Amino acid sequence: MKEASDNIFFSSPVLPEDKGTRLDKFLARAFPEISRSRLQKLITDGCLTCDDDTVADNSFKVRPGDVYQLYVPEAADAEPEAEDIPLEIFYEDDDLLVVNKPAGMTVHPAPGARNGTLVNALLWHCRGNLSGIGGVKRPGIVHRIDKDTSGLLVVAKNDLAHQGLCAQFFEHSIERTYYAVVYGLPNPLNGRIEANIGRSRFDRKKMAVTDIGGKTAATNYKTLENFNGAAALVQCNLETGRTHQIRVHMASIGCNLVGDQLYVKSKKTSVRGLDEETKAFVNAFPRQALHAASLGFVHPRSGEKLEFSCGFPADFRLLLDKLRRSCA
Repeated sequence: MKEASDNIFFSSPVLPEDKGTRLDKFLARAFPEISRSRLQKLITDGCLTCDDDTVADNSFKVRPGDVYQLYVPEAADAEPEAEDIPLEIFYEDDDLLVVNKPAGMTVHPAPGARNGTLVNALLWHCRGNLSGIGGVKRPGIVHRIDKDTSGLLVVAKNDLAHQGLCAQFFEHSIERTYYAVVYGLPNPLNGRIEANIGRSRFDRKKMAVTDIGGKTAATNYKTLENFNGAAALVQCNLETGRTHQIRVHMASIGCNLVGDQLYVKSKKTSVRGLDEETKAFVNAFPRQALHAASLGFVHPRSGEKLEFSCGFPADFRLLLDKLRRSCA
């Protein structure tokens, strides 16, 4: 039997079929709303008792008839400051929310970007509605998109949602569709790029396709519009989710993203097939032209399949309008 309050107490008896099970494994089954890593820390922190005796060994083998009481301290306040920053929320319930992140907003606070981040905004928006991720009152960021990429993100509000969503990302069952404007025209027009991605040996800020090491990465792409061979609108569906995956994979086939300040060597790329005004506009585009347009996943509590999509932001639409008019 389990009971909960602000300072949470859980209680669970050991059944005959649980005999010999590792303590942390038994507790993970008994209390699925708490991650195993969190349970292990609670055990080592002395938060578990059996017959009023503290049990601090994760590998202890449980015995039928024993009853374990787990004390979960109230979640600590998160270190980042909550900030009243407007958010475009597509969906929200007690477990999670889906937000449309604007380009220019960093997801996590970091040196040089302590304020104005998505986490700062979420702490304000969700105040009073976070039950704790890993024991801290913070939103559970289960995936990220780059600061200058716009689009949809799903965020967990509690450990159960965090675990369920993380498992889906690990299994690559999350459905994600991105749209990118790239220089040149992919050849072939449609295809699948499977190439490991790792940290660049020459620039630690960059990721790169690598033959040795790195992590498996796969991107399916489809060319939707051809702008006189100078640029193209490409749909990308991720099988994996590596850092800078689309930017690196498209660059590997000679199609850097328009506006990519990190991977495009020259800010004034030669763009043939467009008028001078459009060339200048394309070369001056201030961020990578990449938008996370759709997201699909299974709700970790209800099991319901959820799907969301959002249109292009204003700057992305303007870029496409300029290219279309130039090619008309």
